[in-house]
Amino acid sequence: MTLLFIFDMDDVLYEYDWRVRMAGMTDLTGLSLDELRRRWWNDRGEWAAEAGAYRTGEEYLAAFQAAIGQTVAEDDWVRVRGEAMTAWPKSLAAVRRASELGRVTLLTNNGALVGEHLATLAPELVPLFGGEHLFTSSHYGARKPDPVVFERVLEAYGTAAEDAFFADDMRVNVEGAESVGITAYRFGTPEGLLAAIETFAASRA
Repeated sequence: MTLLFIFDMDDVLYEYDWRVRMAGMTDLTGLSLDELRRRWWNDRGEWAAEAGAYRTGEEYLAAFQAAIGQTVAEDDWVRVRGEAMTAWPKSLAAVRRASELGRVTLLTNNGALVGEHLATLAPELVPLFGGEHLFTSSHYGARKPDPVVFERVLEAYGTAAEDAFFADDMRVNVEGAESVGITAYRFGTPEGLLAAIETFAASRA
């Protein structure tokens, strides 16, 4: 039996300041926050992308540009995303401990363009997860809290639900994981995350 530890990224492993990102997008595009929301950050745009509507970063960027009515360089888009992220060393230490107890994988609600640039956006994760275990929800064709995305992660890793642990900062996503039998922890502090990892591993020993 190999345990599987599944981690969200934003506001679990990294501080993610959406306001900083939107300010950057406003500067980049000249569009207001309300207009960005109307054109892209909605069910038909970003949330659809997170659920796999666009399978590649190129497709994502083309759809984004069409929605906002202008060209945005890929490097600028990635730079703005990265400027909103700050690594939390103690959370990363908890992932390191989990990697000693089983396998670790990332599951973050993001589209394919983030997925293709995770090693750049979150370089601290590469030595912990390995490049082959950094995934966005778009990779699985469903977004949290849809139970389908958790079922697909389990299938991809050949892991039974009772041998999987999931950490996320959003209650609804925790409940989605629990609905398929995964042990889930709603992130509060890095210390709490580490304790939950240890408790889970001990329960499966």
